[in-house]
Amino acid sequence: MTAQPGRARGRVLDPDLPDVLAAQRDRAAFGALYRRYLDRVYGYAFYLLGDHHDAEDVTERTFLAALGAIDSFRDEGATFRAWLFRIAHNQLVNALRARGRHRSTSLDADFTATDGDPELLAGQAEEWRRLRRALDRLPEDRRQVIVLRFVDGLSAREIGAVIGRSPGAVRVLQHRALRQVAELLEG
Repeated sequence: MTAQPGRARGRVLDPDLPDVLAAQRDRAAFGALYRRYLDRVYGYAFYLLGDHHDAEDVTERTFLAALGAIDSFRDEGATFRAWLFRIAHNQLVNALRARGRHRSTSLDADFTATDGDPELLAGQAEEWRRLRRALDRLPEDRRQVIVLRFVDGLSAREIGAVIGRSPGAVRVLQHRALRQVAELLEG
């Protein structure tokens, strides 16, 4: 019996592991991981916080914490990506606590384009605002699953590691969240 591609004895192979090992030997090598995940971590923070400055702060704190703890990362089933997003999750929880509220109320995310039909762009911007309003109405755990899955591309297993749930529970949350967003968009 042969192992599935991307797996070794039932475990997912972490494509970031060589860069993690290099960063554990030489902190300067962390730059490769930083560049790879900067936009994704920022996007995750922005989608949940709705504010560019807060998202930048959370992103900075996430990477500083990850760099400081890189020696503690072990290849024991969870990927580096899941480990990093768990740190980002903890930083987001702290940022939301500091705000004194539990979810974002900002509905006016930037929608920029350099060219195109103004009428089409206006329609797309309105659709974006409708989607943001629907996402903002989701319970935080469902909204987080949607952002991690569809914005950041994490697997159910990785999302489970981030939010402390099983992959099956993540899939249920995702299904319920998508159903709720569809209902909100229809209504």
